[in-house]
Amino acid sequence: MNTVAQAWISAARPRTLPLSISGILLGSSYSYLDFAFAKAETYSLLLGPVTVSTSFNWWIPILALVTTLGLQILSNFANDYGDGLKGTDNHERIGPMRTIQSGIIAPAQMKRVIIITSILTFLSAIALIYVSLGREHLLISLLYLVLGIAAIWAAIKYTVGDNAYGYRGLGDLFVFIFFGPVSVMGIHYLILKDMNWQLILPSITVGLLSVAVLNLNNMRDLASDRKVGKNTIPVKIGLANAKVLHYFTVITALVCMLGFTYSIYHAMDVLNNSWSMIAFLPLLAFLPLLIHLRTVSKNESPILLDPELKKVALSTFFMALLSIISIAILE
Repeated sequence: MNTVAQAWISAARPRTLPLSISGILLGSSYSYLDFAFAKAETYSLLLGPVTVSTSFNWWIPILALVTTLGLQILSNFANDYGDGLKGTDNHERIGPMRTIQSGIIAPAQMKRVIIITSILTFLSAIALIYVSLGREHLLISLLYLVLGIAAIWAAIKYTVGDNAYGYRGLGDLFVFIFFGPVSVMGIHYLILKDMNWQLILPSITVGLLSVAVLNLNNMRDLASDRKVGKNTIPVKIGLANAKVLHYFTVITALVCMLGFTYSIYHAMDVLNNSWSMIAFLPLLAFLPLLIHLRTVSKNESPILLDPELKKVALSTFFMALLSIISIAILE
């Protein structure tokens, strides 16, 4: 593989992709559990009495995954472009060297690819909305269309432009919203055409763990970000307080997921399901996160935080996979 091809793969940042689809996987899996119970008994485990179609439309989660991956790759390209032009990616930065920073990819090339990726992602979002909602739910379709445009805007404006919100400490809020509730509860509505408010707990879990990844990234880059005026949350509150925020984020995520899995366990126990305890399986993903918190608490060198990003991202993805496994057994 030549250097340019490797540079484009690096710019897409493959290690961020499992985290980006975790919410879709989690929301889809619990949607399938609701669907299975509703189909068998005209009673959804979490929603109560509902009416569902005769078959589960797998195209909806597939298109949602494609759209989400497109948004994440778009965000990564835009981040490389925005930070490269602003000089945020420089020799003092601790993380891996970015493509515009290295000079392998020119800003004009990256800008063209950002436009192309935006168009392809938008088309994927339209396909997702049409397959799920069709013409029967016009107002909801328009709402999701606006949401899709907002997601593309958020992916680009994180670091691009004079008013990039990532430079004002708002990145954490946008990551929480789009990776958490929009992802988990949004896909559930697209699949079942109903809002399940109990899913607010796992959506908070995924959102907070995604924020934890960003917070780690910003703690790692605190010194260089402060010099170039990138006012992330750690820059604003300092490293010690950023660590406290990190502990709170991960522990709150655990509590929310514990509460949700208990609700699944209780419902299964009422139905005399002999596998009801398997509902707690996703909590195993938090074991490496508890070890991770100890590592962060003892950390004194920002460069050593870089491997921790991967641990949190993969643990979140692992939680989503364990949710799929647990539901396959419970169903």
